[in-house]
Amino acid sequence: MKKLSRRARIATGGAVLAAVAAGTFGTVSANASSSASAAAAPVASEKGGSTVTSTHLSIDAATKGAQAALDAAEKENQKVTVAVVDRNGNTLVTLRGDGAGPQSYESAERKAYTAVSWNAPTSELAKRLAQTPNLKDIPGTLFLAGGTPVDVKGAPVAAIGVAGAPSGDLDEKFAAAGVAALGH
Repeated sequence: MKKLSRRARIATGGAVLAAVAAGTFGTVSANASSSASAAAAPVASEKGGSTVTSTHLSIDAATKGAQAALDAAEKENQKVTVAVVDRNGNTLVTLRGDGAGPQSYESAERKAYTAVSWNAPTSELAKRLAQTPNLKDIPGTLFLAGGTPVDVKGAPVAAIGVAGAPSGDLDEKFAAAGVAALGH
């Protein structure tokens, strides 16, 4: 294999850095929208087109939902962690309440991921394990009550997951309070 000259390696490295920077800037710019109305924008695509427009929860809305869920838990003296993921399962916000257990952080994220993946509360999905036990083997999922999807016109745009309360029913109650604070 031929070794590249120093000049060629520098040029290649510069091109890679420029591509990564452009991709990162584009991602940050696309996700930095604080418009609450962006959460209600319709999904659109042109027939035969090469692009698709999709609806996403704004960071402000994600923070509002997470804080509402945490507040609901604190009112009942529960120490929980709340995670909000976007429609693709990427974490937008995680709030770890004072005294929440170390396991609650990952559990909250996985419950939210599971809820948005199937657009259903995780308590309902946990019931499906009886018929399809291999669902639990899907990476990143957690089939325990505590995850609730956020949807617009029936399509998931995000989900809120809560973990750390003594029961999944309480976790899901707090996640639902976060979704309700968003008006969904």
